[in-house]
Amino acid sequence: MSALIVNPKPFLNSLIGSPVTVRLKWGLTYTGVLLSTDSYMNLQLSSGVEYVGKEKAGDVGEILIRCNNVLFVKGGA
Repeated sequence: MSALIVNPKPFLNSLIGSPVTVRLKWGLTYTGVLLSTDSYMNLQLSSGVEYVGKEKAGDVGEILIRCNNVLFVKGGA
């Protein structure tokens, strides 16, 4: 299996308004709709749901995720 190399800024901009999954370096996962991203690639999600491992930890609503915490972003929740 090979990884596809993608320029992150256009990729994130193409996901605005779409459901995303965001995995943090610390193992937490968030799903929600990507509302916006900035030039630093910070992420703003609405309808956020937090997962610890595969267990749902709870609904968090609107959330801002700082860019240096992100391990990966995947389109589709």
